[in-house]
Amino acid sequence: MAEVRDPENTLLIELKDGGLVAIEMLPEVAPKHVERIKALARAGEYDNVAFHRVIDGFMAQTGDVEHGDMAEGFNLRRAGTGGSSQPDLPAEFSKLPFDRGVVGMARAQNPDSGNSQFFIMFRDGHFLNGQYTVWGRVVSGMEHVDAIRRGEPPAEPDRMVSVRVAGDAA
Repeated sequence: MAEVRDPENTLLIELKDGGLVAIEMLPEVAPKHVERIKALARAGEYDNVAFHRVIDGFMAQTGDVEHGDMAEGFNLRRAGTGGSSQPDLPAEFSKLPFDRGVVGMARAQNPDSGNSQFFIMFRDGHFLNGQYTVWGRVVSGMEHVDAIRRGEPPAEPDRMVSVRVAGDAA
């Protein structure tokens, strides 16, 4: 694993195959989104959540803590339709481009509807620039992201086994 520069702003995602993905969170760019991601991770809300929308050459989406938990009453048809018990967040758009490995907040049509779902870019997707909130970037483990099963939804979705803030890891 890569060296963690700022443990309080690094998210560690363990995938089902044991792969570890480290995401550098960007509180200076999207403070409300980073705060939400950290709160949900610290509450264990992201544990066992499916990658419910994975488009080859584009991105892998996850984070539906309401309907995406594969350990509790999982329904693949509903995964991707929920959020968290917290209110939606206002958009925090920036000039950071959606390059490979960038992590953005998913949302509905309303720009201020980001909640808990997020996506990791497989490739550059600059058509998203300025329209979605960038809150992080993969700093190690991108090979594990590349191996996530594709599909909308995947027939047998991959999942995040555990999601932790690096500073909390023992």
